[in-house]
Amino acid sequence: MLIVRRWLKSISQKRCFSTKLENDVAMAEYYFENGLRKVKPYYYDFHAYVKPRMIGKTILDTYVTEYRGRSELYYRYAIEKELITVNHKKVECDTVLQHNDLVIHRVHRHEPPVTDQDVKVVYEDEGLVVINKPGSIQVHPGGRYRHNTAVHILMKERGYDRLFPINRLDRSTSGLTLIAKNSQRAAYIKKELRERTIEKEYICRVMGKFPSQQIVCDAPIKQLAYEVPYNYVHPDGKDCITVFDRISFNGRTSIVRCRPVTGRTHQIRVHLRYLGYPIANDPIYGFLTPWSDLLPSSGSVDNTEAIIQSMIHTTPDDYMKDPFDESDLPRCQECNVPIIQTDPTPNQLALWLHAVKYTASGWSYESPLPEWASSSFKDDDPIIPASHY
Repeated sequence: MLIVRRWLKSISQKRCFSTKLENDVAMAEYYFENGLRKVKPYYYDFHAYVKPRMIGKTILDTYVTEYRGRSELYYRYAIEKELITVNHKKVECDTVLQHNDLVIHRVHRHEPPVTDQDVKVVYEDEGLVVINKPGSIQVHPGGRYRHNTAVHILMKERGYDRLFPINRLDRSTSGLTLIAKNSQRAAYIKKELRERTIEKEYICRVMGKFPSQQIVCDAPIKQLAYEVPYNYVHPDGKDCITVFDRISFNGRTSIVRCRPVTGRTHQIRVHLRYLGYPIANDPIYGFLTPWSDLLPSSGSVDNTEAIIQSMIHTTPDDYMKDPFDESDLPRCQECNVPIIQTDPTPNQLALWLHAVKYTASGWSYESPLPEWASSSFKDDDPIIPASHY
């Protein structure tokens, strides 16, 4: 228990300090190894207002059910030691959450690594910066990522003051990302996106021989569950249209051009799975996942909880593991969490899906194609699914 006691003392000593400077982009410390960009661990306060579904539940039950990455034992400890507070006040495990309550959770953050590829600027003017985002880098802070995001990397390395992401590509998707330098420019382009006056073009590598004729998929899609932000085709889902054209086939996989007319979450990936040609290294919608048989291409889901549990138990270790975890891994001397020693390989981080071109009245931006889209690419045999990191 020596390590745990040292961790408890360290946390209690640092709890009283302001986090304003600790959370600032200028304080982020990046380092590079094994083809990856990493961030030195730091303290951070997660702020969240109570969601409607949490009202009337205890603070302990809320954390155990909403944030499953850590144990009940940890959450009990965090509440007792004021690492978790409500409205800046100490609470008990049985404290019931009310409307507008502010919950704060102070943690020592260990962000997962991302690729060390540069975030390259494709175009820039006084109000807009267009980048070619590498796969694995999240656009904006959220979830496990804060400093290892495109916005913070740009602010740190290029000195931008404030940035306003417009099209938020999935973390594992690469390609064109539009980021405004002011809220007015962001609002204008977002309006164009909502009104569908911007034409978007993606390229991907899918399993099998995609049909040679153009395919227009208009199957509606629906979210699996609020705990799991993944979608599937369902007649009660939201309207959704994607146009697909095969570019090439190498005997194993096909390069396909995708033009989404609507902008639903994971739309291209869900439609490709529905058609029977998922993105070849897709770790969620591909046919090589442990839950593939549980997640149908279309129709109702018989056992949502089984899919959720399968996803939780087969996801690679989180870089913010539970300090009460009993594994024999080396521990962080600051917060006692087990330190994950196995890095993902850089080619595991990116999904084979790339935003290649955005066009509207008066402007058009295009990015270079990734290596996996070339005719000489051979790493699709065997196929290794992209990592969840």
